[in-house]
Amino acid sequence: MRSPPAAIGRGLRDAPAWYTSRMDAVHVAVEKRYAADESFELPRLAELVAGPTEAHDAAIEPGAPVAEGEAGSQRLEATWFDTADRRLAAAGLTLRRRTGGDDAGWQLDVPAGTGARSGVRLPLGRATRTVPEALRNLVWAHSRGAPLRPVASSVTDRTVRRLVDATGQVLAEVADDRVEARRLLPTDGGGDAAGAATSWREIEVELVGGRTELLDAVDTGLRARGLRVAASSAALAQVLDGNERIRPAERQAAKLTTRSAAGDVVLTHVREQVEQMRSQDLPVRLDAPDAVHKMRVATRRLRSALTTFKPLFAADVVRPLRGELKWLAGELGAARDAEVMRDRVSRAVAAETTVVEPGPTGEVAGAELGEAYRGAHDRVLAELDGDRYHHLLTSLDELVASPPFTGRAAARAGKVLPRLVARSYARVRRLVEDAAARPAGAEREELLHDARKAAKAARYAGESVSRVFGADATAFAQAMEAVQEALGEHQDSVLTRERLRDLALTTSSTRAAFLYGRLHALEEARAEQSQQHFDNAWKAAGRKSLHRWLR
Repeated sequence: MRSPPAAIGRGLRDAPAWYTSRMDAVHVAVEKRYAADESFELPRLAELVAGPTEAHDAAIEPGAPVAEGEAGSQRLEATWFDTADRRLAAAGLTLRRRTGGDDAGWQLDVPAGTGARSGVRLPLGRATRTVPEALRNLVWAHSRGAPLRPVASSVTDRTVRRLVDATGQVLAEVADDRVEARRLLPTDGGGDAAGAATSWREIEVELVGGRTELLDAVDTGLRARGLRVAASSAALAQVLDGNERIRPAERQAAKLTTRSAAGDVVLTHVREQVEQMRSQDLPVRLDAPDAVHKMRVATRRLRSALTTFKPLFAADVVRPLRGELKWLAGELGAARDAEVMRDRVSRAVAAETTVVEPGPTGEVAGAELGEAYRGAHDRVLAELDGDRYHHLLTSLDELVASPPFTGRAAARAGKVLPRLVARSYARVRRLVEDAAARPAGAEREELLHDARKAAKAARYAGESVSRVFGADATAFAQAMEAVQEALGEHQDSVLTRERLRDLALTTSSTRAAFLYGRLHALEEARAEQSQQHFDNAWKAAGRKSLHRWLR
């Protein structure tokens, strides 16, 4: 594994921005865009936010004077980059080099939910047609290494109006844009030929220092005046002559039933997990909330499917893939475990006020655990830029495009799949029974840990075929999830106690050491509770009604 370079800054949620030089902090914008025609007259901004005076309804603080700042004009010129087959646009990403305005530079924008987008900003630099390596790395999972070239150019004449409060703070910006854009078509000489020009007008409202109620008030006012919301990717869609040019063709898959081929049912699930894994690559790099967990889950689901249903696939193809998925899940797991440990101990510290005053002691604990998480996350980022991960993504694409099915994959799902799911449950039962026969100690803990992983695999197996077996598979998966979570509580307690013990031995603060000891005792009590939760969940999971469909 390559050692990660030193971080040069922090990004979203204090993420290490080591993966490029001179990279600005991750930019998050809360905004809305509207399509407008030339006849539309933008009203005074104060009129748009005028509303009820009740504090809980008002877009701004009641009685706080607002004013419209002096309008400014800008000319923005942008070149948009993508692969020849528009892979970034298909993933909802936009990459451009823009000059003019307040935020000139290289800009990678990522959808961040309704009415929001996040992105990464880089200085312009000298290169005009070569995407900086840092940005190429960020989008590799979507470009799959294909060249990023200019696909469109645009010129925007922008009028910016700002809503400010009595102190001069900018609450919101409203940009009135008139855009002219052209597709860029590659030529034999290596240059670009411009397509026909497309022009349009749009209004963009971005929240700066105001509350979300302010954006809602402006939205209500503009809609009342006849404007309609435009998608955040509308600009690129306009340039490329419509969404149909940048979106891959929708698969017209036949409805899957118990009479469908078993391989088709499993492949549908595998394809979904490959897409989910890829979709979390950039959020993981930007340290978005829960992204590591989501990518790890997709990786585990993939490996579990290729294990549970391995009789349907050629062993020489899927065995190496399972090994590589295990490796990636392990890398992600180190970061996820550090994140869980940090949050679990932080919550315990916040709740612990009866015996010791947390205060600075809790800050010491938070700093030590936070550093462990950042180190683990940095290692993940290094691997995502490595050849091993890139090769894994390529191999998964090949698996989905040309599945290496065996003869059993052609058999009916109703005949083949329940038996394979039943095997996954049999493994859980065997491990639980083995653990119950052992005295308390390391060997029993290891068996319970294996039982938790087996229960998770059984849960994933049930979920993966629920589109065909419906409520029966769903109920089975839910029962396995309850077992998994109960054993997970126990395992988390074991790991937390180990980590607290290590922290107590290595910390230089005697108060912190005492706090760690106190938390260790509380975790022992939680472990006893988790045992009761497991006993109840395991008893419920053994109900005959949950297993009839597996026969």
